[in-house]
Amino acid sequence: MDILSIVGIVVAFVAILSGNMLEGGHIGQLFQLTAFLIVVGGTVGAVLLQTSLPVFWRSMVIVRWVFVTPQVNLLETIDKIISWSQLSRREGLLALEEISENEPDLFSQKGLQMLVDGNEPEVIREIMETEITTTEHHDMQAAKVFESMGGYSPTIGILGAVMGLIHVMNNLADPEKLGSGIATAFVATIYGVGFANLILLPMAGKLKAQVKQQSIQYEMIVEGIVSIAEGENPRGLQAKLQSYLGGAQA
Repeated sequence: MDILSIVGIVVAFVAILSGNMLEGGHIGQLFQLTAFLIVVGGTVGAVLLQTSLPVFWRSMVIVRWVFVTPQVNLLETIDKIISWSQLSRREGLLALEEISENEPDLFSQKGLQMLVDGNEPEVIREIMETEITTTEHHDMQAAKVFESMGGYSPTIGILGAVMGLIHVMNNLADPEKLGSGIATAFVATIYGVGFANLILLPMAGKLKAQVKQQSIQYEMIVEGIVSIAEGENPRGLQAKLQSYLGGAQA
């Protein structure tokens, strides 16, 4: 569970609602179903028009990463790769076959199996790096769905505001209807800007960071498996893999 995501959302909304109350406003004034439907429906519709079904579906799958981050531990990955290297030097590459069969990570399992099958290091690197590039591109496109939502949302909010003002102008002779029109106009703008900057754009940024972190882990695995195939010393391999930690922490 990513506590920072939950804390961030809570802090943002508490700050805004508290500020509204300090100015004499009421929370109920910010709840307007018409404005909500305009902003949310318009934003989702625009993104559906822009996005292909596989990308949109993938975005719905990875959205959970905002709150439940994938298990990416680079130090543990290094230790695992070094253990593979040491085992292969003691007992040969075929000793990794059992490790491959019990490996829960499918990417690592695929690399180990190619290693056991005796593929050339260049072939292993090419195949696995292609898979990394493809996966990263697909996941980045999925993360950009929320970035696109963050771009459309404020504009749809303005559209809702204009619609509310049109409603007001059409009912100038009926004061009882003016209040709802004005509320829709201003609350729609709040929803559009608020959803974009408090939820959608931060979600897109966090998802992109998670995708990049996973790519770094996979690059380490590729480097480790290729180095094992080339017969590199475990100590030298460990020093090489530790160089990835700086990039991951940047």
